[in-house]
Amino acid sequence: MREFSLPALYEVPSDGTLTDLVRRNAAQHPDTPLFGRRVDGAWQDVTARRFAADVRESAKGLIAAGVGPGDRVVLMSRTRYEWVRLDFAIWSVGAVTVPVFETSSAEQVRWILADCGAVAAVVESKEHAALVEALRPELPAVREVWCLEAGDLDRLAAAGAGVADREVEERSAGGRADDPATIVYTSGTTGRPKGCVLTHRNFFAECGNIVERLKPLFRTGDSSLLLFLPGAHVFGRIVQVACVMAPIKLGCLEDTRHLTDELAAFRPTLVLGVPRVFEKVYNAARMTAYEGGRGAVFDRAARTAVAYSRALDTPQGPSLGLRLRHRLFDRLVFARLRGVLGGRGEYAISGGAPLGERLGHFFRGIGFTVLEGYGLTESCGATTFNPWDRQKIGTVGQPLPGSVVRIDDDGEVLLHGEHLFREYWGNPEATAQALVDGWFRTGDVGSLDGDGYLTITGRKKEILVTAGGKNVAPAVIEDRIRAHALVAECMVVGDGRPFVGALITLDEEFLARWAKEHRRPADSTVASLRLDPELLAEVQRAVDEGNAQVSRAESVRKFRILTRQFTEEDGHLTPSLKLRRNVVTKEFAEDIEALYTT
Repeated sequence: MREFSLPALYEVPSDGTLTDLVRRNAAQHPDTPLFGRRVDGAWQDVTARRFAADVRESAKGLIAAGVGPGDRVVLMSRTRYEWVRLDFAIWSVGAVTVPVFETSSAEQVRWILADCGAVAAVVESKEHAALVEALRPELPAVREVWCLEAGDLDRLAAAGAGVADREVEERSAGGRADDPATIVYTSGTTGRPKGCVLTHRNFFAECGNIVERLKPLFRTGDSSLLLFLPGAHVFGRIVQVACVMAPIKLGCLEDTRHLTDELAAFRPTLVLGVPRVFEKVYNAARMTAYEGGRGAVFDRAARTAVAYSRALDTPQGPSLGLRLRHRLFDRLVFARLRGVLGGRGEYAISGGAPLGERLGHFFRGIGFTVLEGYGLTESCGATTFNPWDRQKIGTVGQPLPGSVVRIDDDGEVLLHGEHLFREYWGNPEATAQALVDGWFRTGDVGSLDGDGYLTITGRKKEILVTAGGKNVAPAVIEDRIRAHALVAECMVVGDGRPFVGALITLDEEFLARWAKEHRRPADSTVASLRLDPELLAEVQRAVDEGNAQVSRAESVRKFRILTRQFTEEDGHLTPSLKLRRNVVTKEFAEDIEALYTT
C-alpha cells in the first residue's frame, strides 16, 4: 500500500455557499467582463455586476414559483451563459441543481426526474419541453417546466418582479457549506445511473485548490477560458465554478461545429478539452499538410516537437541543434497550430480519458502545454492534475492539495479529502460500498511514483482475462489505437478467449480524406472499403502502435472494422463518451465471434 498527499492551499469557508462568490465579484470587480455569450453571431461581454443582477432576477422568479430550500430543480441544456446563470440562481434560493445531458433519452430523463424528486425543470429546446411534458403524468412532483427557447426566462423574471431583493439575500445567507449543491448522475456504464450528491464544501475544496495551484492560469482581468464541454458533466461544471471563483472570463459555447473559428474569435488563454479534441487538432493539421503537399515538413516538425519536449525533462535540456530546428519549425508550423487554438493560449487542461505521451509531448513541444488530470463525479471532478510548473507527461499528476491518494494492495486507487461526494442519493447500499472509513474506492487501477504522480492503468471491472490466464487492461491499448486519425472508436475484447481482439469504427471525416488521397470512388463508404487491403494496412499500423505499448500476450492479434458507429443515441457511449462495454458486446456479438472463427 502506498499513499501521497499535499497540504491544502485554500481554506474552505466554514459557512456560506457558492453564491457568496457572485456577490463578492460584483462588489470587487463590478465592471470586469466575467462571461462571454454568443448574441446574433458575435461574442458579447457580461460584467460581474450584470451577472449578479441576472442571477438575482432568476432567483426571484424561482421563489415566486415556490421553489424552496432543498428542492431539486433539473437543468437540461447545452453549454450556454443561461446554464451558469440558472445554476447560481437555483443555489441562491437554497435549492439543488440536477443537471441532465441534453442528449439524454426519454427513459434517462424519466429516471433522473423521478429518482431525485424534482419539483421543476428548466430545459433548452421545445423538443426537451415536449419530452418532459409527456412524462409528467408519471412525475407528480414536477410543478413547473420552463423552456429557454420559448422565452420562459423572461416569464420567470416577470413572475419574480414582486419578490424583494432582500428575500433572495436572506435565502442565500441562510445556506451552509455542507448543504447539497447538486446531484450529478453518473454516466451509468453498467446499470442505472446513481445520483452523486456534491455539497458547496466539495466545490470550495475542489475549485479553491485548483485555482491556487494553477494560479498563473487564472489571472483576473487577463485570463479567459472557452468552455464547450457540457455543463451537465462534472468536468465542465467545476470549470464554471473555478472561473467564477478566480474570477476570470468564461466563454460558453453551445455549438462546436465551427470550433476553430470560435477559438479565433474568442482567443482564450486557457482551453479545456478531452483527449479526442486534441487528437482531432493534430490529425486535422497533419491531413491538411499532406493535402497541401507539405506532409513531410509537418512530420519532421512533429518529430522535432516531441524530441524537444522530451529533452526538456533531461538535466542537459535540448541540444543546440535541436533548439535551432525547433526555432525553424516554430516559424513554419508551430505558430500556425497555436493560431488554430486561438493564438493567445499557452495551456490546456485535459481530462475524461488518457491523453497519451506522444500527444502530450507534441503539444508541449509546439508551445501549448496540455496539463492532464484525473477525476470522477464522486471526487467533484479533478482529484489529481499536473501542476503548471512540474508537469510529468504520461501521468495524471499529483493529488489535489488537501487530499490524499492511496494505492490499495490490489492496485485500486483510493481517495480521501473534502472534495469527495457525500452520498449516492437515496442509495445507502451503494454509498456504503463506495465510501469505506472515509476512503472512496474508485474502481480504477493505478500506481504512484516517488513524487506522488499518479498513473492510471485501467478499471478493475474492465480487466479481461484471456483463456491463457493473462490479465489485460483494455484502456491502455484502446487509447493508443484511437489516437490514429482514421479510428473513431476501439473496443478490445478477449475475455475467456485465446487471444485479444478489437472492434474498430472509422472516423467518417478522415475516411473521406483517405479515400480521396488513395483515389477511391467519391461515394465510398465504410461498408465498401472495410476490406480494402490498403485501408486494412493503415488500420493495422494503428493497431501496431497500440501493441507497442503492451506485452505480446496483451497485444491485439486480430481486429474487425464495423460498418456502424458507436453512438450515444444507440446506447454504445455514455454522454461523456465512455464505452458501455456490455451494450457493445451484446449488440456486436456476431462480429466478436467472427474474430475467433474466421
